[in-house]
Amino acid sequence: MQTNFFRQIANINLTGDLQITFTQTTENNYVVSVLLKNEQCGDEARKTIPPLNLRGTAEELDNGFFESITTPLQTASGLMVDMESFMKQLEETKKNSAMEKGKSDKEQKDKEAKEKKFKDALLKAEELEKEEKYKEAWSALPKVSEFPDYAEIIRKKQDECERHFAPSLFTENQS
Repeated sequence: MQTNFFRQIANINLTGDLQITFTQTTENNYVVSVLLKNEQCGDEARKTIPPLNLRGTAEELDNGFFESITTPLQTASGLMVDMESFMKQLEETKKNSAMEKGKSDKEQKDKEAKEKKFKDALLKAEELEKEEKYKEAWSALPKVSEFPDYAEIIRKKQDECERHFAPSLFTENQS
């Protein structure tokens, strides 16, 4: 027996995953639940689209199944594609808005200013270290809490300075 069930579904031209559940309710009656899911759609409203439920005998479902599901499923598919397109356009508009560009520019300037402050403090500490003013150099180092991205560099410098003004009692520097 040859059927054209899958060709007919393919001809509906849907975007997403089609889930079909076939349940027998009484001896000769069935319920077919058809749900279209499109996980590519970022809008959570897609989850509120209910399944399409058809009831009838096997013969009634054979005769009217595709006529009953085609328009609603195409509408739901188009809606989810449109929602995703809208979400993408909204995101693009937001990125291109003057306010967002201004925010991005401000963030970049703030980042550059913070890096300059870090480098200046590090240079000052290095100059003091060259003058063998290790306590002052240690104090001039930037604080890890202010520059967590540079924590490893700061701690290494602190350790170097501490070796000069607060030697460990447990190191093997015994002469």
